[in-house]
Amino acid sequence: MPISMTEEQVLASAPDDASRKSGRDLANLQKWVSTGRSETALWGACKGSGSKPYQTQVDLQQLAFKCSCPSRKFPCKHGLGLLLIYSRQPQAIPQESSPEWVNEWLSKRLSTAEKKAEKVEAAIASGNVTARKNTAARESKVSEGIADLHKWMKDMIRNGLLQLPEKKSAYWDNTSRRLIDAQAPGLAAMVRNLGETSFFTDGWQQDFMHQLLRLYVTAEGYNHLEQLPEPLQEDIRQLCGFTISQDYLRSLPGVQDNWLILGKQVSEQDKLTTERYWLYGESTHRTALILQFYTKQVTTPVLTLSPGTAIKGELAWYPSAHPLRAVIKEHKQTWSPMHAKAMPSWMEVVHAQTAISQELPVFPDQLYIVEQLLPVQFQDRWYLADHQNNLMLLKPGFNKLWKLLAVTGGQPMTMAITGSMQQYEPLGVWDHQHYQLL
Repeated sequence: MPISMTEEQVLASAPDDASRKSGRDLANLQKWVSTGRSETALWGACKGSGSKPYQTQVDLQQLAFKCSCPSRKFPCKHGLGLLLIYSRQPQAIPQESSPEWVNEWLSKRLSTAEKKAEKVEAAIASGNVTARKNTAARESKVSEGIADLHKWMKDMIRNGLLQLPEKKSAYWDNTSRRLIDAQAPGLAAMVRNLGETSFFTDGWQQDFMHQLLRLYVTAEGYNHLEQLPEPLQEDIRQLCGFTISQDYLRSLPGVQDNWLILGKQVSEQDKLTTERYWLYGESTHRTALILQFYTKQVTTPVLTLSPGTAIKGELAWYPSAHPLRAVIKEHKQTWSPMHAKAMPSWMEVVHAQTAISQELPVFPDQLYIVEQLLPVQFQDRWYLADHQNNLMLLKPGFNKLWKLLAVTGGQPMTMAITGSMQQYEPLGVWDHQHYQLL
């Protein structure tokens, strides 16, 4: 069955606000020379600045886009415009046999998927059960880098935290670069994050010490790796920057479910774009984090998921003491009622995090669904209050506060949130059984 998407869900796939605006402008059949649809695809020819119309295609089985326009954005405004027309008036687009240029694209996508499957089979056949891209020489370099890191942290504590706001960027960059040279990019990123602390805001010391403790525990965990349970060893190695082959992960047994795509977070650093998709299993109630990395030179990211929709597929998790990050082994876009099992209050979230911390002391942000939360202001800061008036702080920098206030309208609602400790960020809310993205 082809996908069924609302206008809100289509626009959530846009890379930025400019693309959303342009996509809305092109959601007009008068701007298209021709359009067509089948059970598997959607296509059209759109008038452009050139002599030939742009050929736009959308895979309706596994949401994907292709367009002959020169835009480096993905999806481009033409793909968004065509999918918006389809979401508003599917019957306005004639159903017919797909043309050769669409068939060729779909065939190529199928061929690529088959080659990936062959790689997975090869990984199984080769018995590559570890799939670690490291050597004994690298492990030695990481240990040496951690020894230098310990000296740096001890000097920092001896000199006192009050001097840190006066430190120049070189203070953090030099240590980060040394860890890169020691082939510990994960630890280098933690040092960079320390340097990005908002030193001149109230309470920065608490946030800074939490990050510093996370860095110290990770480094100490690596130094005592063999004394830790095997799942926790995998977490420490990944936090330091060791990688695991995704082909190997796809060879592992997975979990089938309808996976609700509750949110997407995008960040950019050093010309690298990171997409974080938060998924929730409708039947299993499992949560998953799907990460995707690409540079601006890459015009077609490997994965396209539309927040607010669902996929039917199989996921496999990275080895961990508390598995969260996953890969999608196979999937098809689908439509599913957005039902989810919610926690009744913040106390259940605290209990859940206590259980995680017993197995994974350096756990990352998690995904939770909590009933009856309401944004409230207290002493110039914004919080989320549950029905028992327990408060958790909204993450600093949360830029959708006014939309959250408008959607809730002063009424408590069930929310999908991400975060840890005492700071959280809403992804969306359930409004009368309808999931609305923020």
